[in-house]
Amino acid sequence: MYRFLLTPRWWGINVFVLLAIPFCIFMGSWQLGRFEDRVHDHRTAQAAASTAETEPARPLAAMLPVTTQTSGKQTTAKGRYGKQLLVPDRELDGRSGYYVLTLLRVDGGKALPVVRGWLPGTADAAKAPAPPAGEVTVTGALQASESPGSNGVSAAGGLPAGQTAAISAASLVNLVPYTPYDAWITLDKADAGMKAVPPAAPDNTGLDLKAFQNLGYTGEWFVFAGFVLFMWFRLLRREVEFVRDAELGLLPEAEGTPGTPEEPSDSEDAGSTPSTPSAAS
Repeated sequence: MYRFLLTPRWWGINVFVLLAIPFCIFMGSWQLGRFEDRVHDHRTAQAAASTAETEPARPLAAMLPVTTQTSGKQTTAKGRYGKQLLVPDRELDGRSGYYVLTLLRVDGGKALPVVRGWLPGTADAAKAPAPPAGEVTVTGALQASESPGSNGVSAAGGLPAGQTAAISAASLVNLVPYTPYDAWITLDKADAGMKAVPPAAPDNTGLDLKAFQNLGYTGEWFVFAGFVLFMWFRLLRREVEFVRDAELGLLPEAEGTPGTPEEPSDSEDAGSTPSTPSAAS
């Protein structure tokens, strides 16, 4: 009854199933691993944030490059403030406002972007306090460069002069006359009446919608594997039923049903004359 499994058609079906199910399981396991990595990074970031305030600030050079372990940690740098920029469309405590970003020129000709504080309303250079003069020592939470789409950062262009959409070396290098670090800090205590900006979680470490998308994809891939197996059993059952019906002679014939006398054709009716009994002599 199962000899049909050796036909070329069923060889193709079986090979497809044998390849599709492991592939779906692999992809589902990979997506689950991505979600577990996000959970681990989220816990690591929370643990780092809880210990950041108690740990002493370390020099900037010892904290670079920024990683998930150093992001949010306290660092210190010494230099002189230079060019100042505004970062519009930033929310704090449910209110819209802007960051006051000032470049701190340090030894070696590079500059460290420093968010000195936040002000409410529309970005206005006249309302932003001027940075302190002379050499200063700053202490704040270290942050990785922003990228468009992360942490709500807009990629909008065409901003007025003196403003930037993202705090990143790629954006600032065209706006300032010195080489910026691929990192920035937010001061623990804001300058001149501004509100301090709390450090943000590193990119791809929070349990956001993207993280739960990985979990949703995990379920989808496992559902795909079950669907492939279900369809294989369904096709197998239909094929078995077809073979059984054929063996029992329950399938309709191509030209009429067996045992049913064929109706005479029109030609036969026209060419034959019914016989009449002869009269008895």
